[in-house]
Amino acid sequence: MADLPFRFPLSRRSLIRAGAAGAAGLLTPPAFAKDGAKAQTAPAPGETESHGLSTFGDLAEPADFKYFGYVNPNAPKGGTLALSPPSPTYDTFNAYVLRGNPATGMSLVFDSLMNQSLDERDAYYGLVAKKVRISPDRLTYTFLLRKEARFHDGSPLTAHDAAFSLNILKEKGHPVISQMLRDVESAKAEADDVLVVTFAPGRTRDLPLNVASQPIFSRAYYKDRDFEATTMEPPLGSGPYKVGTFEQGRYIAYQRVPDYWAKDLPIARGQGNFDVIRFEYFGDSQVAFEAFKAGAFTEREENIARVWATGYDFPAFKDGRVKRATSPNNNIPNIQGWVFNTRRKIFQDPRVREAIGYAFDYEWTSRNLMYDAYKRISSYFENSEMAAKGLPSDAEKALLEPYRDKLPAEVFGEPFMAPVSDGSGQDRALLKKANDLFVAAGCTRKDGVLRLPDGAPLEFEFLDNSNVFERHTQPFIKNLKLLGVTARIRIVDAAQYKKRLEDFDFDIVHDVMMMAWNPGEELRSYFSSKTANVNGSRNLAGISNPAVDALVDKALQATTREELVTCCRALDRALRAQHYWVPHWYNPVHRYAYWDLFGQPERQPKFDTGVLWTWWYDEDKAKKINFTGR
Repeated sequence: MADLPFRFPLSRRSLIRAGAAGAAGLLTPPAFAKDGAKAQTAPAPGETESHGLSTFGDLAEPADFKYFGYVNPNAPKGGTLALSPPSPTYDTFNAYVLRGNPATGMSLVFDSLMNQSLDERDAYYGLVAKKVRISPDRLTYTFLLRKEARFHDGSPLTAHDAAFSLNILKEKGHPVISQMLRDVESAKAEADDVLVVTFAPGRTRDLPLNVASQPIFSRAYYKDRDFEATTMEPPLGSGPYKVGTFEQGRYIAYQRVPDYWAKDLPIARGQGNFDVIRFEYFGDSQVAFEAFKAGAFTEREENIARVWATGYDFPAFKDGRVKRATSPNNNIPNIQGWVFNTRRKIFQDPRVREAIGYAFDYEWTSRNLMYDAYKRISSYFENSEMAAKGLPSDAEKALLEPYRDKLPAEVFGEPFMAPVSDGSGQDRALLKKANDLFVAAGCTRKDGVLRLPDGAPLEFEFLDNSNVFERHTQPFIKNLKLLGVTARIRIVDAAQYKKRLEDFDFDIVHDVMMMAWNPGEELRSYFSSKTANVNGSRNLAGISNPAVDALVDKALQATTREELVTCCRALDRALRAQHYWVPHWYNPVHRYAYWDLFGQPERQPKFDTGVLWTWWYDEDKAKKINFTGR
């Protein structure tokens, strides 16, 4: 139930979001620049003005909305929500640069110009910025800031801070962020409450959303601090929480800011209800589950089917003190799988990559290890209309045809589907297909060892920082051994794992890709040759193909949802045909368990469980079950 270390569109549905509550009008207004009062006048001729942003201009909430429909606007404040993040440790509070392993939840500390609705697929509403004005050519966005915005030390949050933040993130931020902001030509404060952001012609479609959702830092705070440095000094923010107590690598507690400047805004009402949000770190998933059973943390999203099916037989569950629930997962699922590092010579032939994939028996794995609780992934846009199906449409063909010589012939037929085995764990037909592909790629086998065309044995390792997938990987390795391939698992500590991923120092790694409903900049981050050799980029596979680049560019320039869907389907075909991964599986529902300490709104948001932002601590329930844990 935790976010990635920084907020960017690759994780628009992550649960830790900055900006969710605050008190307007309770503080003395800041001093404004001489022309500040004149700046927020009527829009210029041709400008459009809006209280929010979305990819294609669709907003469900009117300008005068009072609060989101998925919250209890009168939810009480208090108590603690304790969670356990997936990462095993942390060593820095600087979550927006490449260095270090950042603490989970740092985005709780920072506000942004706008914040996302959990009820809409791609809509942001004003937080620090109450409105935005858009030029006729859509290259200049003028954000009108709220004069009451404040940092936690009481200093005003102004357009100068917002401009500073965008500029320093573009220059020194994590490569994923700096790549997203590369088409920002300038970000300038015209007054204390007016930020003007200018974009380059041909800018990506979702760039305004990227700008609106970035964290805002205090320019004065970083005057004497190195923005790129790792640090255990709690940062100055303006969000609904600030860093409280912590013990490096073991836990971190975020303290609610009682006089948070935005707590009465419509975008914030009924949210950020816990006095403390605490993250408990554990190096092992089983240890974490045992800690949950003991009450060391109080809510968990259950991602292990075996535990969900067999683990909830402990006393607190049997007597009703711990509850379980499921809810539909309406999002594009996390797209996960074993990714090949195609920078490695052994993985440069797509036939070799495809052959390796045939050795993974998903049906056996699903039945014996995962209680058939998941669905197999085949598409990079699984569970959405953007997934390629059947033969290419005429519109898809028109996109693909100019690059026929850069793409496999299979792209123009049925899209590649993950193979379906007989469930035996050792499907002879699939293993024969794998062997045939190895032979077609020029591999030979002698004395039980499969050798590449250059005579080198085909051997590699699965790199991870957790043993969660070891049970799934070992049968895969066993089948590879039958084909003469030597594979092994290497588990390393979190710091080494992060470094090796940043330097692309691995053979195969488990990866998770997050696609927005209207994919944008994440496509370039995952699949473009521009990111293939940028250390720290999300293009772990090292994809570098001019046809893929062209399709990504087309998708980023799409001006309608229909056009975007066509581009993504064509891109999906191109990627699937080149076998950059062995796809995993996804959960069609959210599964979560919690100690019965919480109140909940009448309904969940459509695209989130709502636990972190919309639940609240119920003291009467806690007394009723005599809760003695966290």
